[in-house]
Amino acid sequence: MAEPVSTEELAEAMYHMVQESAGSRRLRPTDLTKAMIERFGPERCTRERCKEALRRLVDSERCVYTFYDGSYVELPSQEEGKAGA
Repeated sequence: MAEPVSTEELAEAMYHMVQESAGSRRLRPTDLTKAMIERFGPERCTRERCKEALRRLVDSERCVYTFYDGSYVELPSQEEGKAGA
């Protein structure tokens, strides 16, 4: 059996996917999970590990959940970072 993808590697791959789509489209958590399973394969990447990677991205404030017509994962707004400066 193939070695599972680390949570850190999944989080990095998800972050880059969110970063690349910034400004053009919003990604739902399920979009990211499906993309990671497709990229790494179901034998190496599980939904549970994807959820953990998403949690790490949000907890570290590299990504945020936004709620418009559903929930999305996006980069934090630049204004939020400037407000505290």
